[in-house]
Amino acid sequence: MKPLRHTWQVTLRYLRALFRQPAWIGITLIQPMIWLLLFGALFKSVARIPGFHGGSYIEFLTPGLIVMLAISSAGWSGMAFIEDMNIGVMDRFLVSPIWRGALNAGSVAQQVIIIGVQSLIVVGLSLAVGGHFPNGAGGVAILIGVSALLGASFASLSNALALVVRQRESLIGAVTSVTLPLTFLSGAFIQQSLAPGWIQSVARFNPVNWAVQAGRSAAAQHTDWNLVATRTGLLAGLLLVSAWLATRSFRAYQRSI
Repeated sequence: MKPLRHTWQVTLRYLRALFRQPAWIGITLIQPMIWLLLFGALFKSVARIPGFHGGSYIEFLTPGLIVMLAISSAGWSGMAFIEDMNIGVMDRFLVSPIWRGALNAGSVAQQVIIIGVQSLIVVGLSLAVGGHFPNGAGGVAILIGVSALLGASFASLSNALALVVRQRESLIGAVTSVTLPLTFLSGAFIQQSLAPGWIQSVARFNPVNWAVQAGRSAAAQHTDWNLVATRTGLLAGLLLVSAWLATRSFRAYQRSI
């Protein structure tokens, strides 16, 4: 099918560009290790708070950290679009017969691959420092899958914003203003029952928290499959809306040139 072929070619283009940046690849691989060891050491006393039921803090932290890395990585997806706009590549793409959705889907696919690699590094390091995943490889696969869904949604939104603002500074400001608050307004680092009431209320509508809840439950021994299914469905719906917005944003870009 032509859309799949176009998406595959765009994905390869972005992967080749990534492989030409060995320093960036190194940072992408090392960053998960730093975050897990840093946050694991900084917040390990949380597990001793009365009412905490997450087992060891490393086990509790690992799903939240994987989700955090997913949105942190995917949030910068739009930078590649801005680079393509600045050097004229985007204009050439848009006058070619390529399917517009493939431009976004290929970029998102690259981000999903990065998220998968980073997630496996976190899982491996978590196991090395004493973490456990009672549901085994299946639970880990679901955890990475829901993180990838969230990351794909944020990558699409980042691409859409890049097509509208067309400036690195604006995209950087928007990404940093959104990703960190959403992470801390979720259960990524602390059990929701221990958070203030208003944070618990906000977290119900926070897609980052949806991914954390689904991923953590899937990796735990007593999985709430209804929660996993509903949160995964919400994330899938968010991805469809985000991808639609990104594809529609090409029209806004074309009208501005």
